[in-house]
Amino acid sequence: MRLAFMGTPDFAVIALQRLAAAHHEIAAVYTRPPRPANRGRLTPSPVQRCAEELGLQVRTPRSLKPADEQQALADLRAEVVVVAAYGLILPPAVLQTPRFGCINIHASLLPRWRGAAPVQRAILAGDADTGVAIMQMEAGLDTGPVLAEVQHPICRQTAGELTAQLAELGADALLDVLARLPLPATPQPAEGVTYATKIAKAEAEIDWHMGAVAIDRLVRAMQPAPGAWFSSNGQRVKLIVAEPVDVVPNAAGILLHDTVVGCGEGSLRLAIVQPEGRKPMPAADWRRTVRRLRARR
Repeated sequence: MRLAFMGTPDFAVIALQRLAAAHHEIAAVYTRPPRPANRGRLTPSPVQRCAEELGLQVRTPRSLKPADEQQALADLRAEVVVVAAYGLILPPAVLQTPRFGCINIHASLLPRWRGAAPVQRAILAGDADTGVAIMQMEAGLDTGPVLAEVQHPICRQTAGELTAQLAELGADALLDVLARLPLPATPQPAEGVTYATKIAKAEAEIDWHMGAVAIDRLVRAMQPAPGAWFSSNGQRVKLIVAEPVDVVPNAAGILLHDTVVGCGEGSLRLAIVQPEGRKPMPAADWRRTVRRLRARR
């Protein structure tokens, strides 16, 4: 099938690689423009790097609203546009251009967790399961009918680990859908709609008055980025790995013994931390330098 691909982060790379390996004709790859990183140096997206390695044409428009960009896409004569975490709004004219429309790989079981951060929000909410949906795109935010879904359990994965697992499932489901087009699509139910708003940096700060289970979810949801953190002796410390433990809490933010911290409900054992300006280390090594954590008010 002749197609165009639109995606930006690592989540989208697996799908692009699988499409190329399956010998689909990828007319062009659209991705977000390179952004400053590594001391201001412009850095291409993971999808751009992958596309260039595959020898594919790469386009990095800042918007798809201009008429010339829409015409350029139409000139590709793609039968379908595959979208995976692209990061730009697709205008109605773009959605209607390909024969089979635009198909999106979304990292949740719709209509739960429409929006920008479905993996993180599912972990934060304590969902037992999530999955991927292959969706026929329309003008609304992740409101289109679903072509296929695959369920996946949430155990103790971090957001990064779960995203990688869903990327694999999504790529497999996408190839199956493309092989069977045209397919009937199932409208999303009106009940059960939730929105996965973008993660704000302020959400990553740990409040030790929260329950240990909730803090554990926060740590996993914020890993690898932006990273859950707390203050200790005037220093910001990232908490990379932790787990709730059956220890009677004392006061919130107090190191009880070893590497166990009292929380508002229950206790949390710290495993891996990263003090500001240093590399990740075992919490036991860091603990020798501190006795008390500052509980956020």
